[in-house]
Amino acid sequence: MTIKQEQQSEEQKGLRSSTTDGATTRPSNLGTGGRILALVQSMRPRQWTKNLALFVGLVFAQQLFSLTSFERASVAFLVFCLASSSIYLFNDLLDLERDRQHPIKSKRPLASGDLPIPWAIVTIGILILGCAGLTLFLFSIPTQQTDIYASLGGANVLFALTVATYLLLMVLYSVRLKHIVLLDVFIIASGFVLRILAGAVVIPVLISPWLYLVTILLSLFLALSKRRHELILLQDEASNHRQILKEYSLPLLDQLITIVTATTIMAYSLYTFQGPTGNHRLMITIPLVLYGMFRYLYLMYMRMEGGSPEEVLLRDRHMLGTVVLCTVVIVIVLYVLPK
Repeated sequence: MTIKQEQQSEEQKGLRSSTTDGATTRPSNLGTGGRILALVQSMRPRQWTKNLALFVGLVFAQQLFSLTSFERASVAFLVFCLASSSIYLFNDLLDLERDRQHPIKSKRPLASGDLPIPWAIVTIGILILGCAGLTLFLFSIPTQQTDIYASLGGANVLFALTVATYLLLMVLYSVRLKHIVLLDVFIIASGFVLRILAGAVVIPVLISPWLYLVTILLSLFLALSKRRHELILLQDEASNHRQILKEYSLPLLDQLITIVTATTIMAYSLYTFQGPTGNHRLMITIPLVLYGMFRYLYLMYMRMEGGSPEEVLLRDRHMLGTVVLCTVVIVIVLYVLPK
């Protein structure tokens, strides 16, 4: 038995124990400083790496070294960090009782009692106000080039609508849509697409439709992988902790993952052939994309990982190295090699 399998076995034992005995919330003895740290933890700063998707439009539109465009994209990144953190807190409040019965989620600050519920509610309001304030601040930063979205209300208005759509969609997901089979993973994928869209309109630039397709497929791949990890970890108790898991099975998820893996690689390859950027030289990144997806599949099937893509990225040196190398190659192709 491997170390990962032993850890999985221990998690499953903890799950059965918590389901049988029930979880109780211990009184928190943390002071103000401890509660602030618990609040930061609940905001999931590690998951802010997902918001780096806002810089995709900046990179592929070849405006990475444009100071104004970079400033606008950076503000947009901060907006989505605050927005996503408010959703994490909101979701934790909704799932509070269910998380207390989970072997891992019961250690979250809200579920464990380290973070008072009023603190979380007030913080959600502050984060939403912060989103609004930073979005309004964008109106004071001029765009580097002609606003190609002027006929649709302008880049700033479209960005504000994108943020509002993201918040509304994630709230609906937390309240209802996460309980609808297949639609739940599509909503997760839409969050990444909205990030790409927000990063494009805020500059403002047009990016290839192929890139949106790649984003959708890759997001579905990660969402389905997460569902598979949860199903294996929780096993017979899966539906008690996430109701939608009773609608999935390992054979179904494995087949969907196989389909999405193949179509993601094909879509990215077609993007490098058909896309207007890089003069087709982005084809040299295809082996890196292949290796990255194969490595993720290896971690998911052989090491029982895949429940948290951002943690896999930060923890696995091969994945991190592949992403960094691929990014460097893309920048060299788009910015250094002669056109």
